[in-house]
Amino acid sequence: MAASGAARTQLRVGRLVKAHGLKGALKLELYTDDPDGRFVPGAVFTLQVPEVSPWHGKTVTVREFRWMNTHPVVFFDGIDDRTAAESLVRAILWIDQDAAEASEEDAWYDHQLVGLDVIRDDAVVGRVVRVDHLPAQDLLIVRPSGEAEREVLVPFVAAIVPEVDIAAGRIVVTPPVGLFEDVPDEEPDPASDDSAPTDRADAADSASSED
Repeated sequence: MAASGAARTQLRVGRLVKAHGLKGALKLELYTDDPDGRFVPGAVFTLQVPEVSPWHGKTVTVREFRWMNTHPVVFFDGIDDRTAAESLVRAILWIDQDAAEASEEDAWYDHQLVGLDVIRDDAVVGRVVRVDHLPAQDLLIVRPSGEAEREVLVPFVAAIVPEVDIAAGRIVVTPPVGLFEDVPDEEPDPASDDSAPTDRADAADSASSED
């Protein structure tokens, strides 16, 4: 039990990605290293949904958590059929956590990421302006340095964002070529270009040899 008055924060632990079956089950995309410990019966989650959603500002309580063919599936109190479950698809689940508890690895609240400098090859190349949560993956929306209008969509995966340092106010990126800059067109090789113009002298010689 948390001590009275203890500082609290929230930890993002999963996203509801798809209704499963006819009895209100939902498949989960997990953002926690301990799903069996987080999704225990009675656990209460805050929902991150659009303001127009009927679930905005509400919570859900776990009734049951199980694994089905290696996929994590959760049931919530009051969600008893597929229609109700589908109304929760794409919702992100947050759980209260004591500030004194160790945060789970690779899990950050959106406001912790917004404003971080983006470092590439030891140079600042932009700043995180928001985080978009898509069904397939999360995206860091980066405003490149010196560009007021352009935004770069950076997949928030370890291969492209290997380091997040909240204390230092930065993230390190190793993006593929073309993500932050336009890829220059390759110069055509005249020797191998079938469309290259034929030398007029050669053409004349060829024509005379056929006579």
